Amino acid sequence: QVQLVESGGGLVQAGGSLRLSCAASGRSFNRYTMGWFRQAPGKGREFVAAIRWSGGSTRYEDSVKGRFTISRDNAKNTMYLQMNSLKPEDTAVYYCAATPQDVRIVVLRTEYAYWGQGTQVTVSS
Repeated sequence: QVQLVESGGGLVQAGGSLRLSCAASGRSFNRYTMGWFRQAPGKGREFVAAIRWSGGSTRYEDSVKGRFTISRDNAKNTMYLQMNSLKPEDTAVYYCAATPQDVRIVVLRTEYAYWGQGTQVTVSS
């Protein structure tokens, strides 16, 4: 059984920073692509960022480029999302996800097989 557990969410003022973590357990995540998604109240779950197993290939949603950085430590089976210059519109529940392939970056929600329970990020103005 694959388990993903997010942590690091919270309340922060606009302009502040947070670092989210996603700890994976249950099996080796060798050759898994992993990603972050978010869901604001009343909206669908949207892609934020993704990273391939090697860590050398990443992709970001346009609104977070230059502010968010995705990374991973494969030895620790952990992925991170460093979020800087946060804005009120970044407020959402953030989810990590994993898919057992390392051929390409995956941005579609439906292509991810495993999901965490989510962590709330609230940015006040």
